Amino acid sequence: MDSSNPIERSSSSEISFKSASRSLSSNPSRASRGNSVRTGSFHDLGSRPVRLGSRGGDSEMFSASQKEISDEDARLVYLNDPAKSNERFEFAGNSIRTAKYSIISFIPRNLFEQFHRVAYIYFLIIAVLNQLPQLAVFGRGASILPLAFVLLVTAVKDAYEDWRRHMSDRIENNRWAWVLVNDQFQQKKWKDIQIGEIIKIKADDTLPCDMVLLSTSDSTGVAYVQTINLDGESNLKTRYAKQETISNIPEKDKISGLIKCEKPNRNIYGFQANMEVDGKRLSLGPSNIILRGCELKNTAWAIGVAVYCGRETKAMLNSSGAPSKRSWLESRMNSEIIALSVFLIALCTVVSVCAAVWLRRNRDELDTMPFYRRKYFRGSEPENYNYYGLVAEILFTFLMSVIVFQIMIPISLYISMELVRVGQAYLMIRDTQMYDEASNSRFQCRALNINEDLGQIKYVFSDKTGTLTENKMEFQCASAWGVDYSDGKISTQNQQVRCSVKVDGRIVRPKMSVKVDPQLLELSRSGGDSEEVKHVHDFFLALAACNTIVPLIIDDKSDPTAKLMDYQGESPDEQALAFAAAAYGFMLIERTSGHIIIDIHGERQRFNVFGLHEFDSDRKRMSVILGCPDGTVRVFVKGADTSMFSVIDRSLNKNVVRATEGHLHTYSTLGLRTLVIGMRDLSDSEFEDWHFSFEAASTAVIGRAALLRKVASNVERNLTILGASAIEDKLQQGVPEAIESLRTAGIKVWVLTGDKQETAISIGYSSKLLTNKMTQIIINSNSRESCRRCLEDALAMSKKLRAVSETSDNTGTSSDAARGPVALIIDGTSLVYILDNELEEQLFQLASTCSVVLCCRVAPLQKAGIVALVKKRTSEMTLSIGDGANDVSMIQMADVGVGISGQEGRQAVMASDFAMGQFRFLVPLLLVHGHWNYQRMGYMILYNFYRNAVFVFVLFWYALFACFTLTTAINEWSSMLYSIIYTSLPTIVVAILDKDLSRRNLLRYPQLYGAGQRQEAYNRKLFWVTMLDTVWQSVVVFFVPIFAYWASTIDVPSIGDLWTLAVVILVNFHLAMDIIRWNWIFHVAIWGSIVATFICVMILDAFPMFVGYWAIFHIMGEVSFWVCLLGIIIAALLPRFVAKVLYQHFTPDDLQIAREVEKFGHQRDIAAEVEMNPIMEPPPRR
Repeated sequence: MDSSNPIERSSSSEISFKSASRSLSSNPSRASRGNSVRTGSFHDLGSRPVRLGSRGGDSEMFSASQKEISDEDARLVYLNDPAKSNERFEFAGNSIRTAKYSIISFIPRNLFEQFHRVAYIYFLIIAVLNQLPQLAVFGRGASILPLAFVLLVTAVKDAYEDWRRHMSDRIENNRWAWVLVNDQFQQKKWKDIQIGEIIKIKADDTLPCDMVLLSTSDSTGVAYVQTINLDGESNLKTRYAKQETISNIPEKDKISGLIKCEKPNRNIYGFQANMEVDGKRLSLGPSNIILRGCELKNTAWAIGVAVYCGRETKAMLNSSGAPSKRSWLESRMNSEIIALSVFLIALCTVVSVCAAVWLRRNRDELDTMPFYRRKYFRGSEPENYNYYGLVAEILFTFLMSVIVFQIMIPISLYISMELVRVGQAYLMIRDTQMYDEASNSRFQCRALNINEDLGQIKYVFSDKTGTLTENKMEFQCASAWGVDYSDGKISTQNQQVRCSVKVDGRIVRPKMSVKVDPQLLELSRSGGDSEEVKHVHDFFLALAACNTIVPLIIDDKSDPTAKLMDYQGESPDEQALAFAAAAYGFMLIERTSGHIIIDIHGERQRFNVFGLHEFDSDRKRMSVILGCPDGTVRVFVKGADTSMFSVIDRSLNKNVVRATEGHLHTYSTLGLRTLVIGMRDLSDSEFEDWHFSFEAASTAVIGRAALLRKVASNVERNLTILGASAIEDKLQQGVPEAIESLRTAGIKVWVLTGDKQETAISIGYSSKLLTNKMTQIIINSNSRESCRRCLEDALAMSKKLRAVSETSDNTGTSSDAARGPVALIIDGTSLVYILDNELEEQLFQLASTCSVVLCCRVAPLQKAGIVALVKKRTSEMTLSIGDGANDVSMIQMADVGVGISGQEGRQAVMASDFAMGQFRFLVPLLLVHGHWNYQRMGYMILYNFYRNAVFVFVLFWYALFACFTLTTAINEWSSMLYSIIYTSLPTIVVAILDKDLSRRNLLRYPQLYGAGQRQEAYNRKLFWVTMLDTVWQSVVVFFVPIFAYWASTIDVPSIGDLWTLAVVILVNFHLAMDIIRWNWIFHVAIWGSIVATFICVMILDAFPMFVGYWAIFHIMGEVSFWVCLLGIIIAALLPRFVAKVLYQHFTPDDLQIAREVEKFGHQRDIAAEVEMNPIMEPPPRR
């Protein structure tokens, strides 16, 4: 079956691999979590109340266990008897603690956490070795200072963050709640609440614990809660008290009973329990519990019993953050640190071997050698003086070498990286280009340790609904009784209508206006008895009634005399359909647990709600059983077409069914979300059978969800089709341009959506994900063997297209099919048979040859599986972006997770590493900030290695000239302060603020992003080239003063001060050579560091206790000192300068070309296009 977009069919190529013809599929509305109602009446049941169960099926994922809770696995809660509840087990109190440390545990725990970094253990060992008299090269205090400084800074930061958590915990624990004490409600602090106590919550109050609802101010026991503090969703949700407890008044009636519930767990959408009250055993489900952090809304009061408190509440059990991730640069850096460690060991080995040779060669002179002196002559007989034998001396020399050369591994690098990341995060957060005015949300940086990964992304996995689209559903058109009221296109000229009704003497209008079709509006207003008019009325009645919408009347700011009707619901689809029904004259104005009131063109009609079967992933539909004003009972059903056409009676009105199927296909190709509406009348016997089964299933203690699904399937059959609805989820602003920029940057964009294939393809075209020149490979299979054949055929086709493309390139001929990229479109059913078996490899091979992959009808875990498929088979960086709870697993699986602050709550944001308001912000995030962060961090790491290695090599050369005794010419405090004070600030400032290219050019030329994908800023070749340059510079720094002062009487501390100043000036000039954009901060940092070094050296030499007392003041007075400094800088940096000039002139890379364009672009108009290097596949990461 050809499922290409008919709009684009003339210009796109498509190869479809399908195992069987498949019916059209629609995108169901999100599962609402409404609750079935409790009471209702039927004309032959008199006024006898009908008790219907609490919320029917929990979603399948969180369905109740098939076996009853045993006493061992249960928590026993005695109502209004906290003492007895806590008698058997001492349950947790309601005090919470999010802080990590206490005063006693802070030091040991914080140190334990910090020493997880292996480098810290290395420096601790060095400091310990330096405390031994035989190995004391530096002063004992000086050797501990660097490590102590780093540990102290980190500890202060951790302490401040934990202090803030302590303050937040104190405020939370000391809030007040109304608790039943001695038959009266009294105020009690949250931290003192116990399990089993009766709590009263008032309107707009926050719940202090997880409690089972007993009664509410509503006579039917319904309560409305907002879970924004729990999952970020602002829509109201309904919770219910059991019929047996809603009439009890705690202050007057003695409340007693027993709740047997499951042990505390993290599942916020599930709850299994039963309650024994007045000799009756009642089942409890998710609709009967309100969780800590929820707010009571539109309900005067609610009373419940505490079942989970404190750290055992579901909110606290879910308070853990996103999984910890490490950046690729930091992981790659470990291999370089290992290489430096090996190099360090080699240097120490050279020194110790040379020392052994020297000791052997001069063993006869050691007794009296002035600067060695093996014999101690003060006593009556000479004794060995600080000599432990040749083997021990060699060992001591090796260990002393490790101590002297310790800064080869830069301890300051880690804290520098943390500070740089904080600075980079601040700049990203303050970027006005990533500020979303619509949601008033700034960019959020929730994980500081992977900023630089944003510059190396190769794969982007994106959700569609709410990520590429706005997730603000807008009703567009409908098919009613086989008639399409859209003419096959999205209407832009239909009038927008907001009908009004009178409620309590005030005019009430729907909050949202909806485009209406004049013909359909006329039919809805018609009072005729024709079959068409009746079905149109039933169609809009279903839209108004078959939902869990809560109608709320709010003030109209534009008209104080009028009111607005707002519809609160958990699904944007339901809200859009309810507003559409209101626009056509069917306005839902009141909902209770037992009835709804709908204003139908000015006439209020009351419908008794006997039961509601909510949406679940098995049935993919929901239904409501209504008692109508004329005495009939009807079941209205809406759902996805794949599930609805299986329960529609096709023998009735075949032409209507066939026409509706065609309309659904048309709507899907326009990118609209579709639902099918059906109904049927229930006879008295059918209603009684359903009612008996529904009540039994709702009150079942075991297997409740499965029983309710069976009841729903029995009543949802032989339906008469009423029509279909089409809702538009518009693309977010700038999505097509963003996707085009990402693809130009060499990033592969994969879209993973739960929508039907036609809808996803249509959105793909409108978002420029799919283009006219692409060849589409479509795989729809329903068996493993079929998937295997489809993948083999698709791989063969892909290889053929590639061969044709290569041939056309060689011969000079071309065609759209040959030159165009390939797009893979695959559905979730096929992925079921592909993922987690040998077919994964074939899918990856096929997908890796495609420019675009579009996965339709995929489940949340399949999204994560697709990301894992790529991560396991390639070392490329992956990024996942989504906005809903169904995207959390995908976001956490990817190397970088981005959450969209959208309409589906904050679950995705809370699980993400970064969060933002619009998909288009991904372009500046990756192409601008990601590029800057990667380039800066890569350079900073290499610079830190270079900076410390220069200093170590100077010490190494001196050791070769000092008889390998490891005495140092450089002041021990200067050695310790070198990485902390002398040279640390400039590199941190540059790594935060320097910009190799402007934002404008990075966005103008997305190809520049390929530098990060190719690891041009940090790789093994650059590392070893940097080390070679380091060796040369250290040779110049050491030997120029040696030769200059060879015949002089200069002392060791003086030349040591010269080396110190020379190294500091050299590394700062080296940094200055690489700065692209100078500003006053860089000048202050670089030249200020040089001045600070001079000041520190002079201060150290001003202390008489040090060996080099007043040395700097003597040597600075000589002209040769300044000549040496100048000669060192020129000689050391000249090779690097020449190499840079030649390299940039003869083999410039993309970034250098772009910088030249940027530099001279203001002087002349550059009309020619800048040709970038092709974005090749980067080398594999090892």
